[in-house]
Amino acid sequence: MYGVEVLTLFPEMVSGYLGASILGKAREKGLLGVTVTHIRDYAEGKHRVTDDAPYGGGAGMVMKPEPLVAAIEAARARAPQGTRALLMSPRGPVFDQARARELAREPGLILVCGRYEGVDERVIPYLDGELSLGDFILTGGEVAALAVVDAVARLLPGVLGNVESSVSESFEEGLLEYPHYTRPPVFRGAEVPAVLQSGDHARIARWRRWKALQLTRARRPELFARLALGPADLKLLAKREEEL
Repeated sequence: MYGVEVLTLFPEMVSGYLGASILGKAREKGLLGVTVTHIRDYAEGKHRVTDDAPYGGGAGMVMKPEPLVAAIEAARARAPQGTRALLMSPRGPVFDQARARELAREPGLILVCGRYEGVDERVIPYLDGELSLGDFILTGGEVAALAVVDAVARLLPGVLGNVESSVSESFEEGLLEYPHYTRPPVFRGAEVPAVLQSGDHARIARWRRWKALQLTRARRPELFARLALGPADLKLLAKREEEL
């Protein structure tokens, strides 16, 4: 079982999401183990203070090192050997599908959710790294941590009902995913492409690949520029849709 522990000051933000849908079913099947730890439980004193004003002045508060390091050390003691502890932070490398695959091959994961202006810098040596969701600001690391758990869990054997699902999704090959359709065949005058109703699986596969290539080139040119396209893809791109 792949184990994840999320360290947070707001467990209620995390627990509900991790208990629902695919992640909830993965936990019921014993494929994914999730522990949500309240950092405040490791704070000392009557008021269990977890943040304080920054040295040198400035706006906001900073997460104190004592409770956070204590929570990280306790999580390490519970986790399988080799489990990495990562802080959700804008200073880290940006999380993507390749990193999700990398993390899914590890024994587990400890995710630390920052808050306020960030964590005391003296916490960093007790971590194995930092991870960012992108170049934007969130109120805290909880949303980012949930995104990481979701993306990693989908790659674990047995979590998705169809083993092909994780293979064909966007970014797995550096491409956006092809469009999807379901019933009815006509909705307000818009029809499902005839190829998808043809029953010709080879033709459908060609159409889907063509659409994925076209969408990536149009919507995410920076992704498209990084693709190492082979002769078959180049030949496919030169075709019009009606020629597929």
